[in-house]
Amino acid sequence: MSIAVIDYGMGNLRSVSKALEHVAPGTRVLVTDSPAEIDAAERVVFPGQGAMPDCMRELDARGLRAPLLRAAASRPFLGICIGVQMLFDSSEEGNVAGLGLLHGQVRRFPDALMHDAAGVRLKVPHMGWNEVRQVSHPLWNGIEDDARFYFVHSYYVDPADPRVVMGRSRHGIPFTAAVGRDNIFAVQFHPEKSQASGLRLLENFVGWKP
Repeated sequence: MSIAVIDYGMGNLRSVSKALEHVAPGTRVLVTDSPAEIDAAERVVFPGQGAMPDCMRELDARGLRAPLLRAAASRPFLGICIGVQMLFDSSEEGNVAGLGLLHGQVRRFPDALMHDAAGVRLKVPHMGWNEVRQVSHPLWNGIEDDARFYFVHSYYVDPADPRVVMGRSRHGIPFTAAVGRDNIFAVQFHPEKSQASGLRLLENFVGWKP
């Protein structure tokens, strides 16, 4: 089996590739910006960090939009962090268009609502460990509901279709932490930084047969 980790120059992808190698020894994991290697891979991971306008610009500058869309239409596909936001129609971050694979918007956490139940002010970006309430999906197998995952983000996805929501969390307001449809699953948190629960999610992805 081969897994392509799409490299469009945004973020350190080594931790993602090393986590995949850890849960799937013997699997060929390629961090690549080659359309041919992405097309040939049996599974594709789409991670990233940074501002969405920069990410979209780099994706197109490297000619990776078309192979990404082909992968998302045909094979097990996992988006991570900015990789979930870029799947949607548009983002408030720079008022930029996304890939439109899933309908909805990417929104910034509203400053006026950033406080917990006790009224304590919460910071943006949302950074650190937080619980995720699951919606039944094979990638959650073996992971306790309300398990904690590691987040670093100032924006969150707001899907138009609630049926694609596969996980929810809360930071001042409830927000979508995971989405899925057909062969696509994508998460706002970093499974590669989320210890046992994150590694189990990656292991589930490697064995997933949508």
